[in-house]
Amino acid sequence: MTPTDDDSGAQRLIGFALDISDGARARCILDLDDRHLNRMGILHGGIAATLLDSALGVTASLTNDPSGRHPVSTVSLNVNYLAPGRPGRVTATGRLTGGGRSTLFVEGDLRHEDGTLIATATGVFRKLKAPA
Repeated sequence: MTPTDDDSGAQRLIGFALDISDGARARCILDLDDRHLNRMGILHGGIAATLLDSALGVTASLTNDPSGRHPVSTVSLNVNYLAPGRPGRVTATGRLTGGGRSTLFVEGDLRHEDGTLIATATGVFRKLKAPA
């Protein structure tokens, strides 16, 4: 995946791509390599959490802005690790589950390209004021 000028700093650092093509949910896609693995040769939990936080946060942002750029802040994020992330492509996907004018509830999952469910997450996100 080739970085673009629209990528966030985290995207450029880790190397994931953001897909908002369906308009209602965000997906973060990463081709794992040795930079993303821990000493046991599996996906580092912090990177898994970052992918999930990003997918859930952009999903929350899509409620205000079809480009996914309306600022939101993570209030809480709970990640459950279910299986090791092996080298290959992984995708984190967010789904809006509820909320109101300022607080949004989002859940998501991280899956390997072979369908293995690596982790699930729930998050609470607060909408922030858009920059002037």
